[in-house]
Amino acid sequence: MTKPPLNTHTDPSKPANDFVWSQTLETETANIETHPFGPVLPPDATVMMMGTFPPTADKWAMSFHYPNFYNDMWRIYGRVFFDDADYFRVGDEKRFDSERIRAFMFERGIASCPTVVQAIRETGNASDKNLTVVTTVDLDSILLQVPKVEALFTTGGKATEVLLNLLNAPPPKSRYPKTNQSMDYPYQWQDIDKSSSSGKVNDLTLYRLPSTSRAYPLGLDKKVEAYKAFFKKVGKL
Repeated sequence: MTKPPLNTHTDPSKPANDFVWSQTLETETANIETHPFGPVLPPDATVMMMGTFPPTADKWAMSFHYPNFYNDMWRIYGRVFFDDADYFRVGDEKRFDSERIRAFMFERGIASCPTVVQAIRETGNASDKNLTVVTTVDLDSILLQVPKVEALFTTGGKATEVLLNLLNAPPPKSRYPKTNQSMDYPYQWQDIDKSSSSGKVNDLTLYRLPSTSRAYPLGLDKKVEAYKAFFKKVGKL
């Protein structure tokens, strides 16, 4: 799979939706889409959230990661960190405040980066089950910008699968972590120049958390419990 060159969002004072993946990627066709949101990489981040692909633009309530108002990601963050599901909501409007979310992520040292840069929606929606991955993230370039990251966490099976297939020796699917489980993630530099100039990759752990989609059959309270336990474990609470 083609890997994109370095191009990320690391400045909390600028909007995240000004990001454009490098134009050296394969030309986008009617079927191949490029991820609309770039990585958010606080330089002191110690954990990184890694998803797959957002819904189609008609489902967005904002131009930021997890943009669908009916996805509970930012409600869960609100409850975990502020005991308020509407903490990131804009008043009574059906949207979240992307600037507030990004400022929070920089303050708390939580990065966000998609595992999939280009994909084909086989059924025209955001279902991971029907998503064909065309281009994966260049994890070398990402990790160089967040050198303190020690934990990666995914919110579904597809992102977990993509990350594990970036390893030199991908494990069989029978050894993938199930929801609320974790495993060592022995990533090695793919670019020999980076390996010689940057030293050893941090010892990484991969955690798999519940999907925040309402289609995932788990109540909001249980999801909040899982995310709270994770953030306590990695020292964010």
